[in-house]
Amino acid sequence: MTKQSKKPYIIMGILILAIIGMFFLSLNLGLIRISPVDVLRTLVGAGTEKDALVLFQFRLPRMVIALLIGAGLAVSGAILQGVSQNGLADPGILGINAGAGFAVVMFIFFFQGSLTGLGTISIFVMPFFALLGACLAAFLIYILAWKKGITPVRLILVGIGINAAFGAALIVFQLKMNPRDFMQATIWLAGSIWGTNWKFVLATLPWILILLPITIYKARFLNVLNLGDQVATNLGTRVEKERRILLFLSVALAGACVAVGGGIAFLGLVAPHIARRLVGPRHQVLIPTSALVGALLLLVADMLGRNVLQPSEIPVGLVVAMLGAPYFLYLLMKTP
Repeated sequence: MTKQSKKPYIIMGILILAIIGMFFLSLNLGLIRISPVDVLRTLVGAGTEKDALVLFQFRLPRMVIALLIGAGLAVSGAILQGVSQNGLADPGILGINAGAGFAVVMFIFFFQGSLTGLGTISIFVMPFFALLGACLAAFLIYILAWKKGITPVRLILVGIGINAAFGAALIVFQLKMNPRDFMQATIWLAGSIWGTNWKFVLATLPWILILLPITIYKARFLNVLNLGDQVATNLGTRVEKERRILLFLSVALAGACVAVGGGIAFLGLVAPHIARRLVGPRHQVLIPTSALVGALLLLVADMLGRNVLQPSEIPVGLVVAMLGAPYFLYLLMKTP
């Protein structure tokens, strides 16, 4: 193995070490500060009951969810950018997250009536409703953006329009909620990791563990699709079939993440671009690197959101938007 071929794996190793370091730093920080020594003691079962409660019931599940959602949204964005050959594609910008969020709020509104009263079964059902909403949004975007093919600018404009339409529909249902649920829905839709217990981790984990390896396996088809439909067909690739499978993987990942993390935009845009600069365009290494970058970015954003304005908390989606919006504008200005 040459030095050049080792580079992506070295970078992935560095990212994993950075995630581990940020993970332990985030365990220390918060409204209740816990020293690194006490964190280690608590993790091995020798800490106080108070420290164990804070770490195992509040911080650890939230941080694990941040890692899962960050990886899922980043990979979803990487797939969209590869399939559409559009560097501006992102499930948040295109309205896929909004469609998933709309379906989840509809589910809560009609079947639960309270964001605080979700039972165990409901937690596991929500990702399926989010998938339906995300699929509906993706279908509408594809249909409306198609005009003798799909151009990058047309895709973005249609996606922004779909995003706005679902946003308006969400407001209608929010206005019918009681004030408490209205505020909670607003915070969640801004991108708040509100599921801070292990049930939400268990509801999200299977989606990531199943869909992520399938996406890495399918990565070679993204490389072929980037050569153009005609070349891909000549190489024996069933273009439309593989494109539909990849789009479904992207939509499913985004839907599962939105069900727990709310409307976190720009992460699926920024993370693949950073990964591409680090390891290049080959999707076999780009996708796992995007997952690591996305997990690291959301973990950092969540830590900043929890600590910058203590005791108040900034929704992680707003932190990501503040970091990602300038980069989106920069990419938009570069697009011809």
